[in-house]
Amino acid sequence: MHILVLGLALMTAGTALAQGQPAAAAKPIKLVVLGDSLSAGLGLPAATAFPERLQKSLRSKGMAVDIVNAGVSGDTASGGRDRLDWSVPEGTDGVIVELGANDALRGTDPAVTRAALSDILTRLKARGIAVMLCGMLAPPNYGSDFAARFNAIYPDLAKSFGVPLYPFFLEGVAADAALNQADGIHPTAEGVDVIVKNILPMVQAFLGTISGQRS
Repeated sequence: MHILVLGLALMTAGTALAQGQPAAAAKPIKLVVLGDSLSAGLGLPAATAFPERLQKSLRSKGMAVDIVNAGVSGDTASGGRDRLDWSVPEGTDGVIVELGANDALRGTDPAVTRAALSDILTRLKARGIAVMLCGMLAPPNYGSDFAARFNAIYPDLAKSFGVPLYPFFLEGVAADAALNQADGIHPTAEGVDVIVKNILPMVQAFLGTISGQRS
């Protein structure tokens, strides 16, 4: 009798699968955007900040993802390093690092910025968290030597740590008055949408890598 009941149960389960009943939903990938005012959404409604717009775009493409906005206006790379542990909670699958713009604006020694970003990457790697690095470019007012040293930070670190690099976070937006707020630095909501559109393919590939590591 017990064997018969078990057989019927297995047949019922097999029938349900054959009929295409939905499987359990995939567990969302948990991302944190660790950044400064450019990703925090300074001067913008919360719903139009970069992490929120990126999450909406990814979900519209059927990708299960939850993104935390860990942007702090005015933060430097060193500031991001100092708050890393509480900004990136346990259970985080991946981090998009967007830091360094304030270092460049303040003329911080590129060696300091490099060391801070290197520490962030080292600590996230030790925790088994995937990282995507967003690059920044130095403004021209500090001279060519500063620019060369600063601009080299991101490709150098991406290569040495083996992480994907989006070369310039403000690609397609920087210096375009129509896509920036009155300060000429922070993107408008339309500017954020341009950033999201440009960076989306790389983020999708990044998420694909994370999904592959889960299976």
